[in-house]
Amino acid sequence: MSDDLHALQRRLAEFAAARDWQQYHTPKNLAAALSVEAAELVEIFQWLTPEESTAVMSDPKAAGRVEDEVADVLAYLLQFCEALGIDALTALAAKIERNESRFPPVRPAGPDGPRGSEGRVGEE
Repeated sequence: MSDDLHALQRRLAEFAAARDWQQYHTPKNLAAALSVEAAELVEIFQWLTPEESTAVMSDPKAAGRVEDEVADVLAYLLQFCEALGIDALTALAAKIERNESRFPPVRPAGPDGPRGSEGRVGEE
């Protein structure tokens, strides 16, 4: 894992330890918290048009909310990985490699049908 990411993970662990929160940081609880924080991120975009969602960072108040929720999602993901001994960057690199094999590059539109490939990255 990168030194920066590992340092943040250690800082989160120290923060939790100083408050005696490790007892609550089980994989189940962290997965639930991660889901809640991801839902809070979705909530910001819920009723925006595609154009509004693309421009959300141009509004300082909305941008701050997005950044806070992204930070919460990342914090819980790092804590989840710490609890289970997962190297997030190694797991991501392996997933990208599997997806590169599963989903070939986009093919141009032709007589056989629309442009694109089957599925989307991240689908199982």
